[in-house]
Amino acid sequence: MTLLTGCMIETDHKKDLHKLNRETPRLLYFLCACSVFMILLAAVLPPIAQPHDYHGFADQRLLLGIPNFMNVASNFAIMFSGIAGLFCLRHAADSKHEFDRQPFKNAAEVWAYRIFFLSIIMTALGSACYHWRPDNAALLWDRLPIAIGIMALLAATLSERIDSRLGFHLLPALVSIGAASVLYWYWSEQQGTGNLNFYIVIQFYSLLLIALLSLMLPTAYTHGNMVLQAIGFYALAKVAETFDQQIFTLGQIASGHTLKHLIAALAIWWIVRMLRERTCAGQ
Repeated sequence: MTLLTGCMIETDHKKDLHKLNRETPRLLYFLCACSVFMILLAAVLPPIAQPHDYHGFADQRLLLGIPNFMNVASNFAIMFSGIAGLFCLRHAADSKHEFDRQPFKNAAEVWAYRIFFLSIIMTALGSACYHWRPDNAALLWDRLPIAIGIMALLAATLSERIDSRLGFHLLPALVSIGAASVLYWYWSEQQGTGNLNFYIVIQFYSLLLIALLSLMLPTAYTHGNMVLQAIGFYALAKVAETFDQQIFTLGQIASGHTLKHLIAALAIWWIVRMLRERTCAGQ
């Protein structure tokens, strides 16, 4: 009886997967159309300029000779998560004798996460330099790796939810689009008419796209919902950033921007944890 029940469940599961496989192209066409629409919307809408007081963070305390010390030092938490991610990928690549128990089915899937964690390390360095001396020139090197990292994570999601070859082949194009959005913002600032439209689309719409793909399509690995939890942490980090001054006035221990760095580091660590714990779903 147990065997019969198991066979029935497996049959139903295969039917569900077959239905999903048939509906995937339509879903992809829809999401591609939405993506084109968002890019066109960013192009035609009035430019969203960066606030004039953007560089005026709440916590500007000097410590150990370092200006804005808390905002600078909190980037080490982000760097730690990025380095931990690279070590996780290295361990997966070294354990070839147990490859079927590792977080990747093939080497092509590793590249997106490799670029993601490298961009996290570069974000930590760029953000630390920016907060040491805040200006648009330094902010460029903060935002550039953020955009690249988000697009690399989108490529990883495409690999895991649709096809590993799709994510691998789209990775250079997605990374280039992310970088272009930041370079365009910086160029527009140089022209005196700052425009954040494309960078906003890359940062927020791409994360929404990752969440939608994760909710609508199955993954070949266990612990797939952890990427949604990581996005949730990042959303919380953005909320903390929004209330930078209000949080700092609560006790002047840490500002909202410092908390943003720490919560963002937790979001990245959550992805590291996902890769460390997951296995092939059919194992």
